[in-house]
Amino acid sequence: MTAFNLLSEPIRKYIRDKKWESLRKIQEASIPKIITTDNNYVLISRTASGKTEAAFLPILSKVNFKEPGVKVLYISPLIALINDQFIRVESLCEYLDVPVTKWHGEAARGAKDRLLKSPAGIVLITPESLEAMFVNKPYNIQHLFSMLDYIVIDEIHSFLGSDRGTHLQSLLNRLQKVNVKKFSVVGLSATVSDANQYIELKNFLGDPKDTTIIRDNTPKPINAVFRYFEGSVNALPLPLPLLKDLYVRTRESKVLIFPNARGRVEEVAVKLKQISERVGGHKNYFSHHSSVDKEVREYVEFFAKNSTLQNFCISCTSTLELGIDIGNVDEVVQIDATHSIASLIQRVGRSGRREGKASNLFLYATDKWSLLQSLACWLLYQEQYIEPIAINEKPYDVLVHQILSIVKGTSGISSSRLLEEITGNSVFSKIKKEETEEIIIHLITLDFLEKLGNELILGMEGEDVVNNRDFYSLFETQIFFKVSSNGVKIGELPLSPQIRESENIYLSAKIWSIIDIDFKTKKIEVMPAKDGNKPTFFGDPADIAYRIREKMLEILISKEEYDFLDEMGREAIDDLRKEFSLFTINDFKTERPLLTSNELLSFYSFTSSKINRTLHFILNTLKVKNILHNEESLFEIEDYSSSELQIILKGIDRNQNMDQILIELLEKKPEVIDFSKWGKYLPIQYQASLLKEKYFDFEGCYTYLEHLKFAENKLEFSN
Repeated sequence: MTAFNLLSEPIRKYIRDKKWESLRKIQEASIPKIITTDNNYVLISRTASGKTEAAFLPILSKVNFKEPGVKVLYISPLIALINDQFIRVESLCEYLDVPVTKWHGEAARGAKDRLLKSPAGIVLITPESLEAMFVNKPYNIQHLFSMLDYIVIDEIHSFLGSDRGTHLQSLLNRLQKVNVKKFSVVGLSATVSDANQYIELKNFLGDPKDTTIIRDNTPKPINAVFRYFEGSVNALPLPLPLLKDLYVRTRESKVLIFPNARGRVEEVAVKLKQISERVGGHKNYFSHHSSVDKEVREYVEFFAKNSTLQNFCISCTSTLELGIDIGNVDEVVQIDATHSIASLIQRVGRSGRREGKASNLFLYATDKWSLLQSLACWLLYQEQYIEPIAINEKPYDVLVHQILSIVKGTSGISSSRLLEEITGNSVFSKIKKEETEEIIIHLITLDFLEKLGNELILGMEGEDVVNNRDFYSLFETQIFFKVSSNGVKIGELPLSPQIRESENIYLSAKIWSIIDIDFKTKKIEVMPAKDGNKPTFFGDPADIAYRIREKMLEILISKEEYDFLDEMGREAIDDLRKEFSLFTINDFKTERPLLTSNELLSFYSFTSSKINRTLHFILNTLKVKNILHNEESLFEIEDYSSSELQIILKGIDRNQNMDQILIELLEKKPEVIDFSKWGKYLPIQYQASLLKEKYFDFEGCYTYLEHLKFAENKLEFSN
């Protein structure tokens, strides 16, 4: 029986009415599997290949929606993605008379009330909204989600290896406990291509032996063009020739542009709009990021999706990286290197969505090292490499959050039952019972918990934290200020050193001048800027994987020519190759350049950001003066000869008690744990453990040093 014939008649009618000529490959593969088994599945296929339907066509054909309760829970990382998918799923469900409900902070109250009155159909939710329900209205969890057949997790790769992912796993465990039977999980992803990630995916769903990966390997043709314009990655403005070139290449297309910071996003939108106005081009230049007002963002998405005849250009952050449907995009532009291959895959997939159409990618670079990193990422992308997922087997910080959630949701719980809840949750299976007890005692000393007889309740401090709306998320929420002009809201901006009166800012594809800041009400009043002062912006550096840095060195020591580089790009790579031709490197996996000048060693480590951070920390503990330049993966070391440095590095004791050293670091600089929202509430030895697991990479560093060989060159300077 064909996949189409396995579907229920209403779903077959939906397909006929939509005039589909055939099912997509991922749909053909998934429908028989999902309909005939109760296993978990992860469907991996490029963007716009029909993954959502590959999950929902068989689920809707199989599930008996006449039974009471919500039958399918769709979990998404983004509210915008829920709003987008709601339209697609609702259209499908009309053929079955199955209700579909959005449940998040911005969703209509009336629809939620109807669902509570009569739980049925499909609910679309974020992990944070699910957490809020567990905390504030746990009876709604039981009432709505005790009859689930399926959970669909969209963009599942975005959860892997993150606190948010660990949090979601915990929530899935807790949902399973209230469910009358075992539900099945279907994950959707466009970016997983590495076999090692398959193992992590299966573990993520908690049932490796009954989880199957279904992948559509159909290659997508990609036209890539690299353009190089000398400038600076971290400073405004972008070179004018780059902007002019970008305008000419994209003015007659539907385009998404991905710079690497919000300030850059706004600069690109403003400058391209100005150029277009000067030459009589179209006016459809927009910016799209989390600081832009929600209504403006939604208008931009609506315009893009419905402008079949008009061209447009949206400059955006990762807000448009995930699968929000904005229709057909002709070209994707990346300005300076992406920080990960996974991100590059997502972005490339946004163009050429029509069947048989190639994706078009322009990669602009403003700095030689950024160009080199872009090139390395592109070559690794072609090799189908994706960064390995870092799994923290002892997520103590997520444990703190979930302890507080359980205590609040139960309005008081015995110590023994709380321990039972935690030890029965597979996410915390590697954390010993005694460790959990110690953390609970510490939370009592902080007044986060209070012991009343045999019961644990929230303490005063705990109430304050849990009753804050920021409680539901595992990531640190930035302090945002509302930005308005003459009573009209333009968007929001995070508090930064840039936010000062008389400073100019970019927002919503325009330049504004700050005229007043009210720190009490968190409001900024602006007016259109007329002074011509250039806005500045600040970006956060991102962690780069080992393999990307290693590939950068491999490119430098090879003689391979790349025909997709423009002339300026080839010259920039040749210049870097000349600089590194001073060193004889035969093995890019173990040898690293070391330049010796009179009183300075320049050591190019070409390793991951985490290993660099770890090595920098170890050298500091050994009182070796060093400066780390992370973009170039360069250490500058004073007052040591190369032979002395080699002795120090080879003599590092991998068995030393690093925990004690990290505890001392935390005592001196408690802010070092700020990368973890809930880590600061742990006993200090557990904070040290988190630092070791998530911020540093000691094992990786020791292995790196074990195999390290220096390729030396000396520069002598005469007075």
